[in-house]
Amino acid sequence: MATQAPTTAMPTDPFDMTLPEIYGEDRWQEPFRKLRETAPVYKVENSEFGAHWNVSTYKPIQHVEALPDIYSSSYEHGGITVADIDNCDFEDDIILPMFIAMDRPKHTGQRRAVAPKFTPSNMTEMESDIRRRTGEILDELPIGKSFDWVDKVSIELTTQMLALLFDFPWEDRRKLTFWSDWAGDIELARSPEMRKERMGHLFEMGAYFKRLWDERVDQPPAPDLISMMIHSDATSHMSEMEFMGNLVLLIVGGNDTTRNSMSGLAYGLNKFPEERAKLEQNPALIANTTSEIIRWQTPLAHMRRTALQDAELFGQQIKQGDKLVLWYISGNRDESVFENPDRIIVDRENARRHLAFGYGIHRCVGARLAELQISILLEEMARRRMRVNVLAEPERVAGCFVHGYRKMDVELSTY
Repeated sequence: MATQAPTTAMPTDPFDMTLPEIYGEDRWQEPFRKLRETAPVYKVENSEFGAHWNVSTYKPIQHVEALPDIYSSSYEHGGITVADIDNCDFEDDIILPMFIAMDRPKHTGQRRAVAPKFTPSNMTEMESDIRRRTGEILDELPIGKSFDWVDKVSIELTTQMLALLFDFPWEDRRKLTFWSDWAGDIELARSPEMRKERMGHLFEMGAYFKRLWDERVDQPPAPDLISMMIHSDATSHMSEMEFMGNLVLLIVGGNDTTRNSMSGLAYGLNKFPEERAKLEQNPALIANTTSEIIRWQTPLAHMRRTALQDAELFGQQIKQGDKLVLWYISGNRDESVFENPDRIIVDRENARRHLAFGYGIHRCVGARLAELQISILLEEMARRRMRVNVLAEPERVAGCFVHGYRKMDVELSTY
């Protein structure tokens, strides 16, 4: 993965939550707690990503998400991350539109092209295959020997799932992981050189998928995502950049989010052994635990919106053109909604109220599939009475968008 370029020194706002080391060192909890307590809608005047509003509590995040005609997601206004995609400082940078970074009506049509893949009936059809592959991976893991949970379990399970969703050549499936890591790393926006390298990898991805598109364009409709886009009026005539953008969305959405929740369940249940014991004694709590893990981990730390008009947001005056960063990672720790929010509580009554999948028209299209994969992993671990013991603090992603893990050494035991 890319090496972080040195950053330019500038005055640091104590509530600039875009700094990558906050997440790499896992010390984001306290500054967000202070923000929620003292300034839930707070203007950061200076950051490497420019001025922006921190929106850090539950209700204001929902409020912004519920008003997409006032607070835009569109790439035409800057996109969905704190890193602007319309403020390029070198000529080779290219914008990749994707439906999550579009406003209505275009968002609606392109989302509908792939949404049928994630219906409850399709989830039922996928369940037995997900369960078989999960069991096979768990059965290959060593008991009592150290290994990297991120690589052997989280990445492998999610990459296999992506390969099946796209009907992607199985032997090349780890390319999907590689492309996802480059696509989801907004820290690369700090460096023109890294952005150029990123675009090179994404064009490689685009060329690979263009070949798959060309092979399938004259074939009858099939249930893979590429065929579904080919046979949808909203996506069949996408530009090359739109096709690449939607690939990035589906790959990052299908890989990074589920993968980091799977790593989060190993780390989090080890961190709270009394809750792990409660789950081991009562597997009926697995469905609720899945929601609680996703809340606690929050695999995408933020989404961004841009104000299309002046507006008031919980006492603050938002101006047209202002950038708002919706910190899901903080909203999911809002003490007014979730009691003892920093703890995993496997029987938390309102765990499903989390914001990790977003809210409103942009809520994650693959949410059901993510929940199914995580629940099946927990079920198959329970069936084998498998316990994951974390041996050392994991290596975390140093970035403010993907909230996750690069490496986690663990050892398995049974109970």
